[in-house]
Amino acid sequence: MRPYPINCVSIVIPVYNEEQSLPELLRRTEAACAQLTQPFEIVLVDDGSRDDSAQILQDAAERAGSSIVAVILNRNYGQHAAIMAGFEQCKGDVVITLDADLQNPPEEIPRLVEQAALGYDVVGTVRNNRQDSAWRRWPSRVINLAVQRSTGVAMSDYGCMLRAYRRTIVDAMLACRERSTFIPILANSFARHTTEVLVQHAEREHGDSKYSPMRLINLMFDLVTCMTTTPLRLLSIIGFSMAIVGGLFAFMLIFLRLIFGAAWAGDGSFVLFAVLFIFTGGQFIGMGLLGEYLGRMYSDVRARPRFFIEKVLRSQPPVAAPVTTAAVSEESSTSTSNQVAS
Repeated sequence: MRPYPINCVSIVIPVYNEEQSLPELLRRTEAACAQLTQPFEIVLVDDGSRDDSAQILQDAAERAGSSIVAVILNRNYGQHAAIMAGFEQCKGDVVITLDADLQNPPEEIPRLVEQAALGYDVVGTVRNNRQDSAWRRWPSRVINLAVQRSTGVAMSDYGCMLRAYRRTIVDAMLACRERSTFIPILANSFARHTTEVLVQHAEREHGDSKYSPMRLINLMFDLVTCMTTTPLRLLSIIGFSMAIVGGLFAFMLIFLRLIFGAAWAGDGSFVLFAVLFIFTGGQFIGMGLLGEYLGRMYSDVRARPRFFIEKVLRSQPPVAAPVTTAAVSEESSTSTSNQVAS
């Protein structure tokens, strides 16, 4: 693994109804990026917000000397589609994604850039002392375990969007045209060298989580159907297993019927109902999974765009890193020596 030269860093942040947290987000993100030695840009994507988030982003992008790039989508497309829109507009050799709710601190950005400079394709993060409720943490652990088993990439926290990606990984993701995209998993499918760092996690100070129970269910189905065809194979294995168990159960019923007679199990009516419910439930599970895959195929065949950008506001090229005092002194001494020589 070789060091990776970084000439520019891009920060991509999806925004949806975050007007209360945006001023603090902009202040802390710009302060964190000012510590970088590379030029940087902060790409904020408004995902169809219904509050004043879009106007705040436009005002920030239009102010003099701003490093902000405001990408305004015409409606709400979802977090991952908004990030893909930001990927299309950013120019950095390393791209860092960050949520707008400030639960993951922007102050971790320089540390992610340092890890990416070591040569990693993807730098993931693990939330330390996660400040979410139990009904959010436990499903997340189950999903993370399922993703690890399905993809073979040993990352512990796919739900944390504070991550760094090399430019080649971002370009590879943009070349994929599927409509249902889960970015951390998609990135890992192209990455050779990955790593994780431990980051802090804070409680949400403003507003509520944008992931309602129904959105979490939809996200779970997206995860299952976009990353692997394992559920289809698992369905075949379950069906085969049920057929074997059903045959053994039928043999046992016949054997017990011959020994104890029909009265011991209500002439077999309850057993038949139980078997009927088991097989009916299995059929419904199978039809539901097949329906999910057919729905993905239907969406891909229609080939509708993942998002539509209404406008992009960019005041200037990425902001260069501030010149240090040592560099200024060196330039001054060089200029003085040149004058003496002349």
